[in-house]
Amino acid sequence: MSEGSNSTSAAASTQRQVRVQLTSKQEDIALPENTGPILVPTGLRRYALSTLVNNLLGNDKPIPFEFLINGSFLRTSIDEYLTANGISAETTLEIEYVRALIPPLHIASFEHDDWVSSVDVLSTTSPAASLASATISAGQERILSGSYDGLLRVWNMSSQIVATSPSAADGGHTASIKAAKFISPNSIVSAGLDRTVRVWKYSEDGDGFSGKIAPQLELYGHKGPINSLSVHAPSNRILSASSDHSIGFWSTKKSDAPAAPEDLLPSAALRSSKRRKLNSSVTIPQRGPLALLSSHSAPVSAAIFDSNDSTVGYSASWDHSLRTWDLVTATLVDTRTTSHSLLSLEHLPEHHLLAAGTSARHITLIDPRVSATTIAAMTLRGHTNAVVSLARDPKSSYGLISGSHDGTCRIWDIRATKTDKDGVVGESVYSISRKSLEEQGKSEAKRIGGEGVKVFGVAWDGTVGIVSAGEDKRIQINRGEGVLSSA
Repeated sequence: MSEGSNSTSAAASTQRQVRVQLTSKQEDIALPENTGPILVPTGLRRYALSTLVNNLLGNDKPIPFEFLINGSFLRTSIDEYLTANGISAETTLEIEYVRALIPPLHIASFEHDDWVSSVDVLSTTSPAASLASATISAGQERILSGSYDGLLRVWNMSSQIVATSPSAADGGHTASIKAAKFISPNSIVSAGLDRTVRVWKYSEDGDGFSGKIAPQLELYGHKGPINSLSVHAPSNRILSASSDHSIGFWSTKKSDAPAAPEDLLPSAALRSSKRRKLNSSVTIPQRGPLALLSSHSAPVSAAIFDSNDSTVGYSASWDHSLRTWDLVTATLVDTRTTSHSLLSLEHLPEHHLLAAGTSARHITLIDPRVSATTIAAMTLRGHTNAVVSLARDPKSSYGLISGSHDGTCRIWDIRATKTDKDGVVGESVYSISRKSLEEQGKSEAKRIGGEGVKVFGVAWDGTVGIVSAGEDKRIQINRGEGVLSSA
């Protein structure tokens, strides 16, 4: 509703005033500490409040601001907010302001030969580099992609392929890859339809234009396709989620891992050996899991480590449940059952929440703590097909990106909410469509259910931006400086 759209209510509300205390957690835009409460008309909305703050700051070039009251964005007039929340105009209203959100623009797309299932980023701000205390020079960032053609590719920021994983005959995957991640700047892990988790050594030549992805370790234990991976580099541990209803818990160090189950090795002729030889020159150690966690009654879509405690894991399944695991003892700690199949998972540790993408087109925010009395703390709605990938904003504890089979990625700020019959509901801040549709001159509305442009994977990096992988055989990079406020 635009300002002044209802002249009667606007006239009435301007006769009322309320004291507001304007504050910001961002030092570069904060008002002086001695700025006291200001008396303003209750008819003011975001735009007028933004003008007020810019005037108080003395900005020559206005900065667009958003406003939060009690942790939620103001989407009405102050008067409507007071009425809806039963707050007296005699109250001094605490209003926090933050920079308004900046749309993430398309930066580049990298073409593949087949569908792209998974993507990850190596930059100075990425976990793989920061945990290894490695510095990646500006412009030297790398993007890892896993494809349905069974190959891993490492790309530079100029859309050039720096390295490609070996073929099946030379130690590579024998079927489509579903998940791929950097463990460190020189280590990669991948998994897929061939039921194996593979650890690779990654190296580059001095020129930075060519590199090598070399097989280092094969991990056997799953009896079905592997759908996702999570890594915890400091402890050399990996979690895998499989369609065989189990979660694999693995070590990236062959000296820590038990022998591989003989009945799962590639062929009977090789079962007596711990290694398999390829082209008589490639020798790859084979190992088994530290543990297989079994409790789900349907395919497991995702398994992740707790962001603050690597001895705790979480899993999401088509059986509608989210489960918490003690990884030290390999035991089930807690089960939260929802109403829909869960297809993706991400941790929002500052808010004690897990975000789970569902087959019902929404994202459910779940408090996994045993003390939590409700299962769904919030529901994020906006997608029109299954939500199969999630990643959190590296710069804001409130931000989340989702990838969906509807052909879009959506950015969420969990402070942007409303309350309806279903409880607290969040709405997306931005929707990112596939550039390939735009180039073909077709609107996304013509692709029912995201046909041909389904998003399969998404990563959000503080340096590179939002990187998504899709059915259009591309990885797509979108970036907006400070997409969400970190406040």
